[in-house]
Amino acid sequence: MTSASTAQVAGPPAQRASTPTPRSKARSAFRPDIEGLRAIAVGLVVLGHAGFPGLDGGYVGVDVFFVISGFLITSLLLRELAGTGRISVAGFYARRATRLLPMAATVTVATLVASWLWLAPTRFASIAGDAAAGALYFVNYRLAAEGTEYLNADEAPSPFQHYWSLAVEEQFYLVWPLLLLSVGLMLRRSPELIRDGLTVALLFILGTTFAASAVLSDHEPVWSYFGLHTRGWELAIGALVALGGAACARIPHALAAALMWGGLAAIVWSAFTFDAGTVFPGTAAAVPVLGTAAVIAGGCVAPKAGAGGMLALPGFQVLGRLSYGLYLWHWPILMIGPEALGAEPTVRLNLVLVAAALGITAVTHEVVENPVRFSSWLKRRAWRGVGLGVALTAVSASAALAATSLFAPRAEGTGEAVQTPEIDTVAELGELVRESATITEAPSNLTPTPLDAKGDTSKIYGSGCHAVLEVVEFEPCVFGEEGSGTEIVLFGDSHAASWFPTLEILADEHGWKLTSYTKSGCPAPMIAKNAADIGGRYFQCEEWRERTIERIVEERPEMIVVGSSENNNPITDGLSADETWIEGWKQTLERLNGSGAEVVLPSNPPKFTQSVPDCVSANLADLTVCGGPTDLVVRHREREQQVLEEAERLGVHTIDVTDWFCADGFCPVVVGNMITHRDSHHFNVTYGEFLAPVLDAELPDID
Repeated sequence: MTSASTAQVAGPPAQRASTPTPRSKARSAFRPDIEGLRAIAVGLVVLGHAGFPGLDGGYVGVDVFFVISGFLITSLLLRELAGTGRISVAGFYARRATRLLPMAATVTVATLVASWLWLAPTRFASIAGDAAAGALYFVNYRLAAEGTEYLNADEAPSPFQHYWSLAVEEQFYLVWPLLLLSVGLMLRRSPELIRDGLTVALLFILGTTFAASAVLSDHEPVWSYFGLHTRGWELAIGALVALGGAACARIPHALAAALMWGGLAAIVWSAFTFDAGTVFPGTAAAVPVLGTAAVIAGGCVAPKAGAGGMLALPGFQVLGRLSYGLYLWHWPILMIGPEALGAEPTVRLNLVLVAAALGITAVTHEVVENPVRFSSWLKRRAWRGVGLGVALTAVSASAALAATSLFAPRAEGTGEAVQTPEIDTVAELGELVRESATITEAPSNLTPTPLDAKGDTSKIYGSGCHAVLEVVEFEPCVFGEEGSGTEIVLFGDSHAASWFPTLEILADEHGWKLTSYTKSGCPAPMIAKNAADIGGRYFQCEEWRERTIERIVEERPEMIVVGSSENNNPITDGLSADETWIEGWKQTLERLNGSGAEVVLPSNPPKFTQSVPDCVSANLADLTVCGGPTDLVVRHREREQQVLEEAERLGVHTIDVTDWFCADGFCPVVVGNMITHRDSHHFNVTYGEFLAPVLDAELPDID
């Protein structure tokens, strides 16, 4: 999000030292075309986030902001260097602080309060952490780290997620003025070479970070999306346009007009063409980035036939002035608004919320942003602006950290305690599930608590025993009795991994050796899959699966428990998705049968519409809100039944676990006094261990 306080252009140093002509004055004045370009950028981002039809690539508006910011900041620094022969670093940071931080701090505090009031209590600690990271300008890397953690894949977006772009800009601001000043000092005896030195520095930044973007976006999509190391070239492009201000001013009018219209077309085309499946930033970001640079370069000439007239229209100018505040306000309002209103987020509702965000922006623009930004008292001394920035940063970060410890909700049940009986059979479990479906208020002895339920995960996570997305090489993890003559194998994706705590109990009881082969998001059936987490076809899964099946067949265990989520849509080749999926299962099961083992295939647990701990924490008085009808939450039920039937024809031992979670057409999220899931579709360790006697009774006899 661009944060330049004025849209002005720097002339070259030689021109700035001389008396400017009327034309050069005009060129160095406010640029309405850039203000209008900011309006287009924020419009794309906001409407894209609102789900406006066809605008799946609205996120390119952020790239437009990066280029504008690089241009404006460099222009202002060059003007200062040309006019005074130096750059006041303190003055630069004072201007940034008074421009950016008052509104950012206001939105941060308001979002924290709104999150506490209306979002699930289980989310508050994480949200407060995002707020602190945003205040300290590293939230982009926090989001990247969380985004690559598979256990967080089911989490709702943070209301502070959009602060990532501000963090990228602040990181650039930390480096760029110092680099510019360093080049100026090194070449102070040859001032005519300063511009060349800056150009070399920018070209180095551009080349290295663009190469990183092109190479890493395929393999590290989350880190590439949020990182300065793959976004720096976008700001550098804008800075290079500022350095070439004199050359841009000499562009023929016809060419300048073509650049402006062509650049706008490139931006709009990418917004309507790109989507969530586009590898980004990668090389694709070059389209909106170069388009923005073309608009800015053409605007240096301001041709009558260019797009400047359109961008200077009052609507564009007003929205451009409000763009920074609107960018900050719109996302938390879209994330929290539906929860506050108790409504499902729809495009229509989102557009109403965007209108509300615009109104709030207009008010805070006049009440918060402008009074600080134009304060003559702050402008007279740079240290005052810097001090304000330090104070606002400290207050925002401290408020977020204090909120975590002082105001984090407890989210504990208040209903009558429930004594969960011991069960041994499917019939006993079914009766318990049936009784639990009638419970509305969360029992006081709810376990795990909603705040702990997300962390109620198997020990194979975080121990290297569950392969993460990029892993293809592996060493199996062995549990139970390692020297046992009876080996059971667990194989599949994270849904298979949910059975690990259950099988570990049985392995200890029976003296079995338990070997675990599981991998995040990797379907057990022999299919190809596109994975959003890696930005394309999941080749690592295919290689890992092939190696694992070969190894299992060689080991010849006594039993193989295999599982895979039904929430995968395979890459098809002439067949339907269902046919491809069923055929993939057939191939896998036939190969596993070659080991001579008893192959066991349990069906999948329900997949609820939202994270179960989040929903329970927000609906402790009515748990039925969180459960759902069996035909809705048992996903791909018909396809899964076909898989089970095909497996039985192949001699596989199948277990339909629907009745272990659902009864009379309804699936509750609390059985007895236990929360069943750690997210929307993985049952947790607590419930998995509770199911051990039932699974034991249903497994084939291998002893």
